Amino acid sequence: MKKSANPTFKICIFLILAIFTVSFSACSFSVQRYEETREKMGTFVNIVIYAGENDYMEILDSSYAVIDEQSKILSNYDPDSSISVLNREGVINNAPDELVEIINLSKEYNKITGGAFDITVEPVLKLWSEGLWQESKEMQEQKITEALELIGSGMIDVKGNTISFAKKGMEATLGGIAKGYIVDKITVYLKNHGIKNALVNAGGDIATIGSKPDGEKWIINLENPDNLEEKIASFEVSGEAIATSGNYYRYYDPKKEVHHIIDPRSGYSADQCISATIIAKNATVADILATSVFVLGPDDGINLAEALDEVEAFIIGNDRRIYKTNGIDKYLLN
Repeated sequence: MKKSANPTFKICIFLILAIFTVSFSACSFSVQRYEETREKMGTFVNIVIYAGENDYMEILDSSYAVIDEQSKILSNYDPDSSISVLNREGVINNAPDELVEIINLSKEYNKITGGAFDITVEPVLKLWSEGLWQESKEMQEQKITEALELIGSGMIDVKGNTISFAKKGMEATLGGIAKGYIVDKITVYLKNHGIKNALVNAGGDIATIGSKPDGEKWIINLENPDNLEEKIASFEVSGEAIATSGNYYRYYDPKKEVHHIIDPRSGYSADQCISATIIAKNATVADILATSVFVLGPDDGINLAEALDEVEAFIIGNDRRIYKTNGIDKYLLN
């Protein structure tokens, strides 16, 4: 699993976005395309909107302000954030509603994924980041076995706005959900301010509002893991969200034997996939399931996606085979 607000661990997804202006004769103003990219959450956040000339900058500024507000609650790297208080104290009273919501969602998807998604994996992530890969196999097994005693979303208790851990030493990471959640917060803000055509991309967690004003869909290209200069697939989306998790960008060790997507059930790197792309109704779900499906592997991952409403999956297995849900083809170009 990923840690919140790190440099992007998602597969870099680049966008083909035609730049043009569309004028509506029925309107008294011109709707134009505006785009801004800023460094936030340890990655680059790109926002594309179609808006009138007079209000676009205020809308963009306020959209990025949403990230700052939510990071104060959800960032593991801000020692004063709400999640950091919970990790440090083992309990937080009067938790912000956003933290309560994201914890409850995490607990729900922990059950849905059979434990493949678990925000309490943080103690194991810390072991690897602190150099567990340098230890002997025996020592690795011993330390991981001890850390696994602290893992289990069922040991997070939520009562109203009080959140607590059942065991001392438990910690949570929101890296597998926070970016998607914040992207959704931005899209809600944009919709509430009259934006009907937009795209938000936070390091590979992407949500779209409608299509482009002329009806053309947003095109998302997925890199070929064996040649990052090439694309392996292109997806057309309009109003959906898309996220990809992959194992070929960040490793804990210099030999690149231990990648960052850890199976919370075993404590070791998930090893059945190279990448997993999810298309879903919102970025929160896409973010969660991209990691979960990667951990589950091609067969179980496809079965999970098929069992869920409004979810499609495109998986590259470690054998380089492509695995797809039945409905993914309607999003694929060519």
